[in-house]
Amino acid sequence: MKGSSVFSFDLLMFIATIALVIIGILFIFSSGVTSTGIVFSTEYIKQTVWAVTGVGLFILFASLDYAPLRRLSPKIYLISLGLLLYTLAFGQVINGSKRWIGVWELGIQPSEFCKLTLILYLAHILDRKSSQLKDLRYFILYFSIAAVPMGLILIQPDLGTAAVFIPIALAMFFIAGTRMRYILFIVCLGTLLLFFTVLPLYEIHLARRSIPAMNLLTDRTLTVYLCAAIFTVALLATAGYRVSKKKYFYWLAYSFLVLFLALVGSFVFRRVLREYQMMRFIVFIDPTVDPRGAGWNIIQSVMAVGSGGFWGKGFLKGTQSHYRYIPQQSTDFIFSILSEEWGFAGVILVFALFTIIIVRGIFIMRTAKDRFATIAAAGIVMMIFFHFATNVGMVISLLPITGIPLLFLSYGGSALWSALISVGLLMSFYLRRFKV
Repeated sequence: MKGSSVFSFDLLMFIATIALVIIGILFIFSSGVTSTGIVFSTEYIKQTVWAVTGVGLFILFASLDYAPLRRLSPKIYLISLGLLLYTLAFGQVINGSKRWIGVWELGIQPSEFCKLTLILYLAHILDRKSSQLKDLRYFILYFSIAAVPMGLILIQPDLGTAAVFIPIALAMFFIAGTRMRYILFIVCLGTLLLFFTVLPLYEIHLARRSIPAMNLLTDRTLTVYLCAAIFTVALLATAGYRVSKKKYFYWLAYSFLVLFLALVGSFVFRRVLREYQMMRFIVFIDPTVDPRGAGWNIIQSVMAVGSGGFWGKGFLKGTQSHYRYIPQQSTDFIFSILSEEWGFAGVILVFALFTIIIVRGIFIMRTAKDRFATIAAAGIVMMIFFHFATNVGMVISLLPITGIPLLFLSYGGSALWSALISVGLLMSFYLRRFKV
């Protein structure tokens, strides 16, 4: 057999996955210990139960043929949308967000599993409709498959989880053969959307002075006029392209349409997003703007990471975590605890384990027996990579805080189960790569 498999089983990827899960349990335990050595949290016990059952799910999905999942993917996707709607109507409100359904502490977070159902259904569609992927109309239609659950999750509100859907979908479209200009359109739109959304806050919290040009974004009347003018230029450029077929008309229409949608979207975003979510982007630029409020998390996180040195302070010997300076330290900021207690050596270990999973996932994507498995593997690999890169980036202040967990390590049953099922599916693709 090819690769690092033993009896067709990708042992290297399996070991890396289990190692990350074990490390996660260790530091979830550490996060629940006080400076006096008292264990006050039972989160590590729950995580252990979720890990054991999650490994069972991993084995189950790895052993099953993925063909039935492909056929059932439209129904599974619709069920996941139904669960998101149910969550919005009847879900539990925790920390201001309605993300969980269930009773007491037995709830699940449907949005975590929706990422996986999206991957399966979108792979099914992109495989069947490969001949249509060069057409802009079909790109918009198929991208809406990701946009619908993303919008429902954004309403919860859960900006971090909603953001994951974009790179997943774009990676799958890229592997499926969509035109790069369509993918670039979404990337540029998302970048400008965030820029225009946050810009008014820059005037208030960072510039601390009135900027006349900012009225174009804050004054509703001026915003409407600006959008109307940009949309008119886009229409005229589109008409010019249809008549003359000259490329510069195409790119002019392309650019002004991106600008128009970003401005309209930013107007909507400033009314949908909560103030604390908006402030995360401001404190990313300058945490000292609100050091005891929105900037507290990132300041304490960076201090924890920097204090670990090369070898760390030792397991259960961290000060930032055990004196409870780091909020959400068992979930979003678990990497801070690991960095403080295991130092740079521990960071390198975690990086190496994630690299193994991602590299093996890319290998599985390249050797899959059919396009469906190739496209689905691309979505899974991007999901794991985006979670890893974004979480680590926000912990060390290279990216804004988005509330994205570190897969396999952060506390939470839904995220852990969906991650283990995803790797199980990769293993299923791998085991059947030679099957006719």
